[in-house]
Amino acid sequence: MRKRALPNGMVAVGLLLAAALTPTPAVAAAAPPTVGAGAVMPHLTALQEIADRNGDTRAAGTPGYTESVRYVKGVLDRAGFRTRIDEFVYVDEKGVRHTSQNVIADWPGGDDNDVVMVGAHLDSVPAGPGINDNGSGAAAVLATAEVVARAHLVSRRHLRFAWWGAEELGELGSAAYLKHLPSRQRKAIGAYLNFDMTGIDTTGMWLVVDTGDGLAKGFYDYFAVHDIPTWDIGVGSSDHVSFADRGIPVSGFTTGIDACYHLACDRLENISPTVQTTSTNAIIYALWGLSDGKRA
Repeated sequence: MRKRALPNGMVAVGLLLAAALTPTPAVAAAAPPTVGAGAVMPHLTALQEIADRNGDTRAAGTPGYTESVRYVKGVLDRAGFRTRIDEFVYVDEKGVRHTSQNVIADWPGGDDNDVVMVGAHLDSVPAGPGINDNGSGAAAVLATAEVVARAHLVSRRHLRFAWWGAEELGELGSAAYLKHLPSRQRKAIGAYLNFDMTGIDTTGMWLVVDTGDGLAKGFYDYFAVHDIPTWDIGVGSSDHVSFADRGIPVSGFTTGIDACYHLACDRLENISPTVQTTSTNAIIYALWGLSDGKRA
């Protein structure tokens, strides 16, 4: 998650308030599956090992980011997704052109005119491996995609997953994706859910992106059932802002900024498997609820 000009108090809120898959029938109305730590923590371990091999970073434009992209695509390809790598060009503050990548994965089936997207940024800052920010969100979304595949989910709405590049430079990957997406396909996106820092609970509650359109209801329902407090952060900041700026309904959540935010110590050992698993199951629950064809 990149620091940016936020609605008053979002960063302050973050700081101060600071086992196996259960199979289900292949129908959208079935109860959502749940996962244990064994379904999501290996992805975080893999991202940490990638950083360890590549100068302790997975920042955009580095070999660590390139290897992270390959890892995510490989998992998705094996799971049966239609997966592609979208390259985009950006110019840095010195006027130098760079290329980065988004990973886009479509689950076969569903109405192409009614799309639900789930995403997280994959890049870290140069200073560290970015395992909470945002390996945690990337791993939670990846584990959710695997659940969809293993459950053979039949969704009335088309499901698309995304891992964004260069979020730490200003949500560049998600902005580039929407800029180059044909107008008809952009208008078909009925909901976008974003997850940025989901592995460390620094506030005692989950911070929910809620723009008042009802899209956050699935998260509130899940957390209420599990007696987990929440806090409404409005729009907040991260890649979902690219979608909100285009008039696309957005939601998602974060578990807050920790002491290793944007530092070299943002490593695997700081992640809480319990928090990370809870976050993943909340995503699964909300996605199952949205897959039945009812637009936000």
